[in-house]
Amino acid sequence: MGKLIYLDNAATTKVYPEVFEAMKPYFMEDYGNPSSIYSFAGKSKKAVDDARRTIADFIGAKENEIYFTGGGSESDNWALKAAVDGYKSKGNHIITSKIEHHAILHTCEYLEKHGCEVTYVDVDENGVIKLDELEKAIRPETILISVMFANNEIGTIQPIKEIGEIAKKHDILFHTDAVQAYGHVPINVNELDIDMLSASGHKTGGPKGIGIMYLRNGLKIGSFIHGGAQERNRRAGTHNVPGIVGFGKATEIARDSLEERSAKEIRLRDRLIDGILEKVPYARLNGHRTTRLPNNVNISIQFIEGESMLILLDQKGICASSGSACTSGSLDPSHVLLAIGLPHEIAHGSLRLTLSEETTEEDVDFVIENVEQIVTRLRSMSPLYDDFVKKNS
Repeated sequence: MGKLIYLDNAATTKVYPEVFEAMKPYFMEDYGNPSSIYSFAGKSKKAVDDARRTIADFIGAKENEIYFTGGGSESDNWALKAAVDGYKSKGNHIITSKIEHHAILHTCEYLEKHGCEVTYVDVDENGVIKLDELEKAIRPETILISVMFANNEIGTIQPIKEIGEIAKKHDILFHTDAVQAYGHVPINVNELDIDMLSASGHKTGGPKGIGIMYLRNGLKIGSFIHGGAQERNRRAGTHNVPGIVGFGKATEIARDSLEERSAKEIRLRDRLIDGILEKVPYARLNGHRTTRLPNNVNISIQFIEGESMLILLDQKGICASSGSACTSGSLDPSHVLLAIGLPHEIAHGSLRLTLSEETTEEDVDFVIENVEQIVTRLRSMSPLYDDFVKKNS
């Protein structure tokens, strides 16, 4: 195998060298527990405070509105479960979309088993939530709207500002799962009327095992993990200082490179989309053509199985995905692709390619060439494709 072409950055990203270097001292040199009172722990406490300030500034929040967690899934669980518990005197109804990450959908299923009512709002063929349906779903007992900032599979960016305005008008909490969007598109929680936000370090050049929860001051949101008094009595557990430092440094890099990086990724993303759609017949782009994450490409290709394509791409040194990494062990088609109206047989042939700032034009062209060759090879073994060609010749 020659060069590795990693195009699964929606699943996880490589830690930036600068992030790794920033983390190293907090493993063996400045390893004190930031909750301790002696001076040796002061360096750890300052590092945590500095990272919190950097992250807060990046999304327009106050420092005391940022809480460190173990990752995006924990933050999503916390947002929904704590909102239902804290606002049960008002009601027991929450609203979400049909294309959320499973950290949201499975939490909703759990809450439904415990007396909560959930409305799952439809999306259109591009994966954009239907705002009129969202507003119609609101009831007097609705306490929370949770809609992801951008979809992890098809990359569509939701109309977050409009959703925030709807929630604010009806005095309902608004949570957004921003795991895929954080560090890739601008986010300002105040301008967008976001009350709670989840994000994760490893989607943007930071380490795994660290996330954040933004909680607007004044919310009745209690603890999710009980124990010590860390994170202002809202998230017990000794601070993951190296992870927090790494997340802060990754945020700095994302902040300083956002505009230039996005422009490059959009250019290469569009080159990749256009190249595959031109070279491969009976293929379609999933998600909105322009209102999508800068680095996301998701294409469904008829008459092939996505898993077979991934195996053959891997043999060429290309790392790709057929959807969310969290569902890669499932034989069921993506719930996201079904929600945008794709039939099962087409949804099974999806290919997700997510770029990074390290992706080059040569990489893109190599992928286009190999996708074309692999699809041709797989279709040559498909009786369905052979029948289709004969009927349409």
